[in-house]
Amino acid sequence: MRTAVSDPAATRRAELAAFLRARRSELHPQDLGLYAVGGRRNTPGLRREEVAQLAGVSVTWYTWLEQGRPVDPSPQVVDALARALRLDAESHRHLRRLAGLAVPEPDQMPDDVGPELNRLLTTLEPAPACLLGPRFNFLAWNDPFDRLWKPGSLPERRRNLMWLYFAKATTARRTVGWQERARHLLGQFRAAAAEHPGDERFALQEESERFCEWWSRYNVEQALTGKITVRHPDVGIIHIDVIETKFPAHPGLTMSVHVPTRASDQDKIARLV
Repeated sequence: MRTAVSDPAATRRAELAAFLRARRSELHPQDLGLYAVGGRRNTPGLRREEVAQLAGVSVTWYTWLEQGRPVDPSPQVVDALARALRLDAESHRHLRRLAGLAVPEPDQMPDDVGPELNRLLTTLEPAPACLLGPRFNFLAWNDPFDRLWKPGSLPERRRNLMWLYFAKATTARRTVGWQERARHLLGQFRAAAAEHPGDERFALQEESERFCEWWSRYNVEQALTGKITVRHPDVGIIHIDVIETKFPAHPGLTMSVHVPTRASDQDKIARLV
């Protein structure tokens, strides 16, 4: 008996074909300034030749795309198809993913958060939690997080997780083995910077000699999640699980929740608040 082997590329092409057909069926010639040719239409939406005309590609080539054939559309052609099909920004990004192309980040990276996310931070208390922007800047935090790390005590333009760990005499020094933690964070920051090439707001090399030295080693990591131990001057040792989560509806935002590992650690956090 022969076992079927999944072909990721074929699956992606099939999804691309289905997506194109679905979006084509939602449009009508009159909506796009086209003349409805050929009399009565047997299927809803645009015809393949009409999409091909709008995108500037051949009907045969576009038909191959909708049939899931192994063709590799260029970024220019995929973007032309997105315009022809009147895709919104998220659908355009999805089309690029299905075509196997790089997906650019949204032009506007968040620098603040809405009231619903601030309420979520409050709901998580007594667990310390904060919201980080794409450049690891502190956008919002709850009271337990403020008592633990005091991000509000940083200069307004320096309220950033990397600044917290690399500047001198900050609360990050409460982290047991803070240098190792700083190295991990720098690797994650390096990975984030690669997603925004040319964005000078990631250039913090001048802020710290240690940052500059470690930055040149080019370590790359992906997750902020991990275990840390904090030596707090008021309550002593606290063991914490750092858990991160992202929001599809808010690209670029990361929520970092510091969950006390044991009941005694939770009691110490509660005492701080």
